[in-house]
Amino acid sequence: MGLDTRSDQRPLSTLHEKASYDLGDFEVPTGREEEWRFTPLRRLRGLHNGTAEANGKVLVEVEAAPEVTVETVGRDDARLGKSYVPADRVSAQAWTSFTQATVVTVPKEAVASAPTVLRLRGEDASAAAYGHTTVVVEPFAEATVVLAHRGSATYADNVEFVVGDGARLSVISLQDWADDSVHVSHQHARLGRDARFVSHNISLGGDVVRISPSITYDGPGGDAELYGVYFADGGQHLEHRLLVDHTVPHCRSRVDYRGALQDQDAHAVWIGDVIIRAEAEGTDTYELNRNLVLTDGTRVDSVPNLEILTGEVTGAGHASASGRLDDEHLFYLQARGITFDEARRMVVRGFLGQLIQRIEVAEVRDKVTEAIEEELDVRAGVR
Repeated sequence: MGLDTRSDQRPLSTLHEKASYDLGDFEVPTGREEEWRFTPLRRLRGLHNGTAEANGKVLVEVEAAPEVTVETVGRDDARLGKSYVPADRVSAQAWTSFTQATVVTVPKEAVASAPTVLRLRGEDASAAAYGHTTVVVEPFAEATVVLAHRGSATYADNVEFVVGDGARLSVISLQDWADDSVHVSHQHARLGRDARFVSHNISLGGDVVRISPSITYDGPGGDAELYGVYFADGGQHLEHRLLVDHTVPHCRSRVDYRGALQDQDAHAVWIGDVIIRAEAEGTDTYELNRNLVLTDGTRVDSVPNLEILTGEVTGAGHASASGRLDDEHLFYLQARGITFDEARRMVVRGFLGQLIQRIEVAEVRDKVTEAIEEELDVRAGVR
């Protein structure tokens, strides 16, 4: 395939110190490593240690915009793996194990008239499946891509977004798996000069879901906005690990992830890593994570990390907050004749709705709103 298979040792004090296409370059994690200490390895069904053979299948159904080309290709396609090198063992396992990939291409200067939707459906969680998706947006093109995950699966995959100079890409990744599913995914975007990338990660279903979005820049003027919404129920583990690597001057990034948790052993993990390298003068970045704890028995781990190697930045900051429903807010609403359950619902709607309303595809926005309402209905005993 013409790929450089040597490992890439990164000299920064981050959680992303190694990258390689070679599975052998990554030791089997034990859970004591910083990058794995929050993840329940025993529930990954062998995706992390090589025992999950690729006997399962996740079907891909495509609804493409007229201006967009979608292809199913083999491992030897030269477009695969050019923008992203696996950064941990599960990612390398997915790279080693997939047999077919989906390539989405938006031609130069084309403006897609409709979203391109990839529906990934699992039919059996008892066997593992591996996948790869590459989205190429050529210079000055514009498109929206939706990745809709559903069904039952044990699934690991890598997703590459290559956004050319002056191009615009909006991505919506919806993890709406069945309760028995495990999904570990890396989503990497590489931005050209003056490129703009907006992503929405919405994680609602699944037993264990671990999504790792990352951003790199190839030229100045790159702009990335990463948004996320998640709702964890009892026993559910939802993990999001972000890396924004500012490597060139005068680029921008914004991160805003918000989640709600309810019932025993619901667990949400958010790790946000932003690196501003010495050569990345004029960087403007901010990352934020907020969690709303609705009941006792839940757990939140939220760790923002900001590494600045130059003093010439436009702005840089991070924040994290996790807490319960505000009693004063609830009292204020109840004092005006609103029941406790409806007051609670209104607060959660307002908390998550600020990000849900940013989703530009109305069908997905309505589905997420409906799913949040169903989560609240279950707790309120409506059904």
